[in-house]
Amino acid sequence: MSNPATSAPKVTVSKPAPSTAQKPTTTKKVVVEFRVIPFKKRTVTDSSLPEGEKVISTPGVNGTRRLTYELTYVNGLQTAKKLVKQEVAKQPRTQVTAIGTKVERGAPSDCDPNYSGGCVPIASDVDCSGGSGNGPAYVRGPVTVIGSDIYDLDRDNDGLGCED
Repeated sequence: MSNPATSAPKVTVSKPAPSTAQKPTTTKKVVVEFRVIPFKKRTVTDSSLPEGEKVISTPGVNGTRRLTYELTYVNGLQTAKKLVKQEVAKQPRTQVTAIGTKVERGAPSDCDPNYSGGCVPIASDVDCSGGSGNGPAYVRGPVTVIGSDIYDLDRDNDGLGCED
């Protein structure tokens, strides 16, 4: 028979070697960042402005947001970034654009739009003042024909009517 003490495997227990690695160094740092808050745009109608005209009545201004972070470093390498506080440092101001709605209407006119330089009345017939016409309406000239000479005031076709 064999001896159990001689046949058992030999177990060696070793002690861990003393650690030569340094203990990790953890540091924390507070950092503040600023971010732009873009301004908004709003359009309003304005009955005092001519129709279609655009005017910036209030210029827009960007705002600012302040973000405070806590950074964690282990052995000089950043391992975490935690937002600890955020606040609006400067409120943005909305840009307001006014668009005109006022319809410019010319004063109601009793003058024929085919003539300028004097008021040629709108009537069944118009003649030059001091001429031989029988009216019922008269115009003191000269007047410039800018459209159709519907009353035949420019007899010599030079663009001027009632020039005598």
